[in-house]
Amino acid sequence: MLTKVLIANRGEIAVRIIRACRNMGISSVAVYSKEDAESLHVKLADQRICIGEGLSKNSYLNMDRIIQAALNMGADAIHPGFGFLSENSEFVRRCQANGLTFIGPDPEVIDRMGNKSAARATMMAAGVPVVPGTKEPVYDVEEAKKQADRIGYPIMIKASSGGGGKGMRVSESAEDFEFQFNLAQRESANAFGDDTMYLERFIRNPRHVEIQIMADSHGNVVALGDRDCSVQRNHQKLIEESPSPAIDEATRQKMNEYAVLAAKTVGYTNAGTIEFIVSPKGEFFFMEMNTRIQVEHGVTEMVTGTDLIIEQIRVANGEELSFRQEDIALRGHAIECRINAEIPEKNFMPCPGRVKNIHLPAGNGVRVDTGLYAGYRIPSEYDSMIAKVIVHAPTREAAIRKMLSALDEMVITGVETNLDFQYQIMRNPVFGEGKADTGFIETIMKA
Repeated sequence: MLTKVLIANRGEIAVRIIRACRNMGISSVAVYSKEDAESLHVKLADQRICIGEGLSKNSYLNMDRIIQAALNMGADAIHPGFGFLSENSEFVRRCQANGLTFIGPDPEVIDRMGNKSAARATMMAAGVPVVPGTKEPVYDVEEAKKQADRIGYPIMIKASSGGGGKGMRVSESAEDFEFQFNLAQRESANAFGDDTMYLERFIRNPRHVEIQIMADSHGNVVALGDRDCSVQRNHQKLIEESPSPAIDEATRQKMNEYAVLAAKTVGYTNAGTIEFIVSPKGEFFFMEMNTRIQVEHGVTEMVTGTDLIIEQIRVANGEELSFRQEDIALRGHAIECRINAEIPEKNFMPCPGRVKNIHLPAGNGVRVDTGLYAGYRIPSEYDSMIAKVIVHAPTREAAIRKMLSALDEMVITGVETNLDFQYQIMRNPVFGEGKADTGFIETIMKA
């Protein structure tokens, strides 16, 4: 049995994991940078250890320091949360080499699904619908041009090791293809140390719908329904909801089945997400797999009555899933708004600083995941997301009303946030009708 878990992360997800450990009677260890010394996850953990200062590369991305911290503190497992080292196969191998259980999938699976072009090839071989594009990695712009002509414009150029919108460009025609390809490739090399690219046909005005899966080491794979993540800016999600208003029940069932097939094909274990792109015609295609827990996992927990972090720890401990597919049913509707310390009117410029006062909404069906408290200083070195407001109600319309109430009640002073921006989205008729696609934010910003 796992007895002590080190959380290789910060902020609200670290707090979330610490609470799950408490509920299981497991001790927790927080790692933190000098800038995060005041953070809530540091205060809540049973033990804490500083691993550096400044940028993430000196702390939360420093494998040697994190592993040494785990060994020094007597931890027997590491939970990576999301971001940072959560999808780094080398880190997983180092954990295993030091006798530490990594709470996530095996490194071979991370490699296989983390490389986008390899993941596409794997899914095509398994019979999972994939957006028309290249079957093999592309390195050379001349070869890429030939492939683009074959696939047809517009073309989405993507980094094989990409994520978070980095290394992604759209080419509208052969005239701008070379420029866009070179730009995306340079960005990929700078961000990921990898210039491997692949091409897909660009689908205009799509919806982004993903399926949450959980799998154990005993052969059980369960799909926990869909989440709509179409409301995003520069490929960064702002609002997520479950179930998606963009698909019908027949499509939902097919997507769940393909997600389970995808996970079984690669021998997946632990929490993962199969991401699909849905065309305006209702066609859906595999986009990528995230081999970790997602920021938006709470939306699924609200509609399924599960605890995915506890389930992750149980699976890593060698236990079977606590539920089967027939136990999973989506009840009601859940919506999540990501609250960021930023100024939407100034191109979403980050706004770090000290929180003077804070009031969090509450009530039946309202959940706030955050690391904020009055007096906390939001550092400038890390991501600007400071909270997630999640609501659950019997219907989508009731969930929107509940979110409006929650956002109206929430108060954060001392720093600028996107609270008002999220409130306006909830009141937007396009969102209210369930018709917001991935270009929705850009459209309303131009209005």
